[in-house]
Amino acid sequence: MREKVRFFDVLRCVAAVAVVVIHVLGPYRDQFGIMPDSGWITATTFNSFSRWAVPVFIMITGALMLTDTRPFELGYYVRRRLGKVLLPFLVWSVFYAWLSGVSLAGFDSGLAFETLKALPVHETYYHLGFFYYFIPLYFVIPFLRYFVQHYDRQATLALTLVWLTLTTLFLFKIDGPWSHELVLYSGYLLLGYCVYQLRWPSLKWLLPLGIVGLLLTDAMVLSNSFAAGEYKVGRWMSYKTLNTALIAAMVFALGRYVAGKISEGGLDKLAFMSRYSLGIYLLHPIFLWPVKAYDWYFLPPILMIPFWTVIITALALAASWLLARSPKTAWLVP
Repeated sequence: MREKVRFFDVLRCVAAVAVVVIHVLGPYRDQFGIMPDSGWITATTFNSFSRWAVPVFIMITGALMLTDTRPFELGYYVRRRLGKVLLPFLVWSVFYAWLSGVSLAGFDSGLAFETLKALPVHETYYHLGFFYYFIPLYFVIPFLRYFVQHYDRQATLALTLVWLTLTTLFLFKIDGPWSHELVLYSGYLLLGYCVYQLRWPSLKWLLPLGIVGLLLTDAMVLSNSFAAGEYKVGRWMSYKTLNTALIAAMVFALGRYVAGKISEGGLDKLAFMSRYSLGIYLLHPIFLWPVKAYDWYFLPPILMIPFWTVIITALALAASWLLARSPKTAWLVP
């Protein structure tokens, strides 16, 4: 159990930071041909090397929930698992709908209201899109949990391989029913279970495959963009493709390995940050808003992206900690 706690703490921390990186570099994406090529390539490489963050969060959920051997109780599951995420999501969606109407020109109530009206089908702020494919996974988890507990290792690996095949088809735009996001995101639950519980694939395989995935993703995005004369990613930066799945699995396995090399004091600090990782995810756009609004990108991307990532992550962590101190607001940062 001790390894399990430390292992996931490390992963939650690095995934939370990687999400902030993706959003900090956002303004650079559409600066192709406007800013110097060297800076744009740097920002795009940061982006290419961070796409594993969201899949790793899903893999952690799969590893935790599919290994739960307690009797399944629907009421408890809905209340403690689904409800714990759903209610904060709804409240923050309303808040960010309001924030969407805020600009340097003032407050646009019409825009905020239109954003809020779209809540059932569209996120009210860019980072909340995660919950539109994450929350439905709670309806899949009980079935996958039953599967892994009632079928053998070979059956679980076979189903995971089928899913990896589907991610390959999706990468190369061979679409069909398998392209539905619920199918493609659900596979990360199984992948997390396999890498954690079954230790498959092993790190010795995942390390070269993941590195190739990182380099290939970056190379394809850069080459496609320069060939088209504009930012062009195809599906290489999608969360639902083979390259991203292999990278995420590599990071997941590396998290376990690295956790065993960190001192107890370091692990304690990571455990503190891990406790508020979802809070960091939910709150960081508040602190990133003025950076984007006032264009506080005054140095090259190689400096600005790490700088603002550290500042924004620290502020979001502090705000999450403050909210968690009161029982009246702790539920907002579960």
